[in-house]
Amino acid sequence: MKLIKFFKEFSKKDIGVAGGKGASLGEMTRAKIPVPQGFVILASAFDQFLGETDLNVEIESRLRKINLKDINSIDRISNEIKNLIGDAEFPKIIAKEIFKEFLRLKTKYVAVRSSATAEDSLIASWAGELESYLNTTRNNLLENVKKCWASLFTPRAIFYRHEKKMHKAKVSVAIVVQEMVQSEISGICFTVHPVTEDKNQIVIEAGYGLGEAIVGGKITPDTYIISKKDSKILDKNISRQRIKITKKGSGGTKETMVARAKQEKQKLKDNEILKLAQICRKIEKYYKKPQDIEWALKGGKIYILQSRPITTL
Repeated sequence: MKLIKFFKEFSKKDIGVAGGKGASLGEMTRAKIPVPQGFVILASAFDQFLGETDLNVEIESRLRKINLKDINSIDRISNEIKNLIGDAEFPKIIAKEIFKEFLRLKTKYVAVRSSATAEDSLIASWAGELESYLNTTRNNLLENVKKCWASLFTPRAIFYRHEKKMHKAKVSVAIVVQEMVQSEISGICFTVHPVTEDKNQIVIEAGYGLGEAIVGGKITPDTYIISKKDSKILDKNISRQRIKITKKGSGGTKETMVARAKQEKQKLKDNEILKLAQICRKIEKYYKKPQDIEWALKGGKIYILQSRPITTL
């Protein structure tokens, strides 16, 4: 049984095996959207790992002991489960497959992201509940895959699952392994105004460096509003940016200072704003739903890292 598949082998119907992120990246790859190459370690690999190590029984018995009214009990059991996963031996067959496909990417650094099989479905928006590890190398690839598996059992994820009445449902996790884009500028695009809910406006947020700075709330990004009707920029709000997140020498990420001359400048040029808006409109048309899109710009080229439905509308 195949445990790993490349993006182009998935469509949006494959959430059950590739998770929300994996299925979406597959769908966009097929639609010729500029997505960095990568593969998905299927949810069945995680299930096999739990089965081979007998962890499924251990985890189940611990989850049954949780008292949702006692935050310490959730924390304690979450740590116990994460340690169990961290200490378990990685099945050799799965490891061999992962390294084989990693070599085929011909890249030194990848982003390793959790992709829950219940992600962004109508009953649950797992965005932000699960982990991502940027600038992962061959040396810490398996360790970060395990950490992504373990992130299904963070206190927040455990609580969330109970709150959404999903603790009885089978939730598994696939892992997206994607070529890392060392973005000069990155950000988020909403294909409908997220605050006013105006369907004729696209909102783009942009900042220097890797997108984690915006997602993690470390910086205030530039905001640009674009009209869908006539593809004109309606408004720009330029923010001063002092720090950015970039690649650390040996892998991982670090915060660095933005050169003083660039701190108060507009991050994306006008033509780049319009080009990005055009790609994001194409994605929205394709999905027939408003989208929340993560993007990156490197060497003048725009890459789409992820797209999911806007769940707040």
